[in-house]
Amino acid sequence: MSLPAASAPSSRPTHFRWVVCGLLFAAITINYVDRAAFGMLAPKLKEIFHWEDSDISSISLWFEIAYAIGLAFAGRMLDRVGTKLGLGAAFFAWCVAAMLHAGMATVLGFKFARFLLGLPEAGAWPGVNKATAEWFPRRERATVAGFYNSGSNVGSMIVPLVAPWLLIRFGWQVAFIALGAVGMVWLVFWFAIYRLPALHPRVSPAELALIESDPPDAIVEIMPVARILATRAAWAFIMGKFFTDMVFRWCTYLLPTFFTAHFHLDIRSAGWPLFAIWLMAAGGSIAGGALSSRLIRLGWSINAARKTAMLVSVLCVLPVTFTTQVSHVWLGVLLVGLLLAAHQSWSSNLYTSVSDLFPKHAVGAVSGYGGTAGAVGATALLYLTSSLFDARKTALAAATAAVTSAQAGGSQAALGAAQAALEVAKGNADHVYTVIFVIAGFAYAAALLSFHLLVPKMEPVKAR
Repeated sequence: MSLPAASAPSSRPTHFRWVVCGLLFAAITINYVDRAAFGMLAPKLKEIFHWEDSDISSISLWFEIAYAIGLAFAGRMLDRVGTKLGLGAAFFAWCVAAMLHAGMATVLGFKFARFLLGLPEAGAWPGVNKATAEWFPRRERATVAGFYNSGSNVGSMIVPLVAPWLLIRFGWQVAFIALGAVGMVWLVFWFAIYRLPALHPRVSPAELALIESDPPDAIVEIMPVARILATRAAWAFIMGKFFTDMVFRWCTYLLPTFFTAHFHLDIRSAGWPLFAIWLMAAGGSIAGGALSSRLIRLGWSINAARKTAMLVSVLCVLPVTFTTQVSHVWLGVLLVGLLLAAHQSWSSNLYTSVSDLFPKHAVGAVSGYGGTAGAVGATALLYLTSSLFDARKTALAAATAAVTSAQAGGSQAALGAAQAALEVAKGNADHVYTVIFVIAGFAYAAALLSFHLLVPKMEPVKAR
């Protein structure tokens, strides 16, 4: 695939930046297909390999550990080698790691595969954020972020429909290989199309002038890590990611397990409810970015527009705390779908805040540090989940032993008490999920409060 050597005629205005937006959307979609495949196949893998519930969360945890490590370096790497090479290399590596899952057969093996996937996937979000800063003026970035951010939902929508079909038709190994291989097609288009707007033959002078219409960055030289981390703006983004990414990523890995356990579904019948949840999330992503962009066009300040959209998201999250109290699957879909729609609305504005506050050359680094904080939060929530399931397993074993002992002793009173304790232990799976959804319900309020306290007024970071 090649591009014309001649520049686009100045008399014909172009809109090629939206082609780049489509590439970024496809990148995030594929990123989440590869990331979410394990979570969707986990209930079947649990059955095949005789895993415990805690095994699924502990396997997922190793993705987050690697993701946190990768994000600590991905942003700075992108700032130094450039968006095209940096994001392309990360993309290739994670597609290979996704396919390697097909060769695993033990808990340890899947932990290793998840770790290998997490390292290069860390380059995705800093990469698309940096590309957005390079190709779009500030007034369009929230809309663009909302669009490509919805790719995470589209990827998560594809997996519940495609992965079970591949599993049933060809086996779980083929499911991992096929889903991982799709990304190689994207790489062909990426390397053929992407370059900086000023060097692109399909960008007219009028479009280039629009892209570069923002005032010049206040800071021209590369900001060192210490300088970035000394700003309150960086910590506002970092804390926002810490409190909220953990919720979204927990849902990516463990929602299929929750729906199959709580609503008594199998992997095939869970597909459409999960599809509906991620469809709602995609709508929230686009709506959240569009809301703040619309408010800015109406004359609101960036500070007021972004934070108002964030507040709306916070309020929409709160009902998720009642999820384990409902017994109808579609009520559960509504509550969790509203959570994820609100998360994506929140994220569209939080991601855009980085390019609102920092010069273009620092966007990748700040995004990476925030992503690291999000991965640390996700690791903590997954570890808590695994620990709660382990405690439930211990209590269940103790109650079962007590019932056996009471039956041998012949005491009806002791047997009744032991059986009651056993029933409580069996029901503790819902208690685990209740804890998680309550944390999710209040995490976004904590994130917005910390963001506002650290950045009462959103203004670009100034040179020292």
